Amino acid sequence: MKLFRKSAPTGESKTAATSREGRRSFLQKVGLGGMLAGLAGFSLQSFRSLIPNVLYEPPQKFKIGSPSLLAEGVTFLEDKRLYVFKEGNSFYAISGVCTHLGCTVKYTKLNQPKQVEIDGEKQTIPFEFHCPCHGSKFYADGTHYAGPAPQPLHWYRLEVSSEDGQLVVNLEDEVDQNFRLTV
Repeated sequence: MKLFRKSAPTGESKTAATSREGRRSFLQKVGLGGMLAGLAGFSLQSFRSLIPNVLYEPPQKFKIGSPSLLAEGVTFLEDKRLYVFKEGNSFYAISGVCTHLGCTVKYTKLNQPKQVEIDGEKQTIPFEFHCPCHGSKFYADGTHYAGPAPQPLHWYRLEVSSEDGQLVVNLEDEVDQNFRLTV
């Protein structure tokens, strides 16, 4: 098996052969160390991917104040992008987020109320919502009637807190368009 056995070249001294073996051994150790470091890094990242990142989001249920302190008509909560309406003792909340791409819709009071037919029922609409991004338009009840929005604006549940009597909005609890909280 002379094919696999290495022999020192005839012209080299024994010290040169020993130094060559020393370099070879060193390079093998460096290569092996690099492979082990790469494997350890890959294993660490693979294990880390199994642990979820914590996502801190604002609470989806929050207080908006006492019913008596809300102004008659519409109140816009800019940080929550939510329109809260007060009509006498009746309250309801409509999302200010366009269902197309998430832009904030604008409340637009009409000069003259218009008569429209929504779901086969004639209604008088005193205001509308207009999306400034792509031109979607919604009636006062959030029903989509123009533009690229695929669905109506969302309505959210309002409740009265048993602790202090404030209105509480729950953004995780969508309700029908005819929902009203009477206080």
